[in-house]
Amino acid sequence: MTPDPVTVHGMSTSGNCHKVRLLLEQLGRPYTWIEVDSANGGTRTPGYLAKNPNGKVPMLERGDGAILVESNAILCWLADGTSLLPPDAWQRAQALSWLFFEQYSHEPYIAVARFICGWTPLDSPRRADLPRLHERGAQALAVMEKHLEQADWFTGAAYGVADIALFAYTHCADDGGFDLSTYPRITDWLARVCATPGFVPMPGVSDDVAARLASS
Repeated sequence: MTPDPVTVHGMSTSGNCHKVRLLLEQLGRPYTWIEVDSANGGTRTPGYLAKNPNGKVPMLERGDGAILVESNAILCWLADGTSLLPPDAWQRAQALSWLFFEQYSHEPYIAVARFICGWTPLDSPRRADLPRLHERGAQALAVMEKHLEQADWFTGAAYGVADIALFAYTHCADDGGFDLSTYPRITDWLARVCATPGFVPMPGVSDDVAARLASS
């Protein structure tokens, strides 16, 4: 039985949004994508806030109008009952621990550094935060590198939701000033993720954004 289609409101260049798109593509689940320019107020409109008062992307909407937000919660709901979310309670908890790690120890530094480098003017005061973000982001990457000394994946014995979550901003960490060449095991893991069936790449920072920053 084919699952009911869903609608995803997201920004294509956002790693948190790309997680959802990548999983949907790999599951072969039908979906509609509605592009939202969250960097320029697209999530702060009355209509959007009526559905998601937190005003963030991604947002998943079922056919019956039910709403689910927070990227990793969406991953777990979509992957439930598939091989991408471990059925064993202990192994599933291990995968969830990496999802929490991604949101609390990884994304706040690596994703934010990427945003500052890619979406703010060269004279933005936010760029003063980059040294701290690079320090904390490097710590997160070191934790991942250590894990990969003894394992091929983060979800368990095979690829799954934790790998999708961590891939989202790790693969483009160099956009934020991180040198991934110093993490050979992460580099190998990224290649394994890219080789999984149904993989789709995330768009880079658009040319119009780059042009706007260059002229600012």
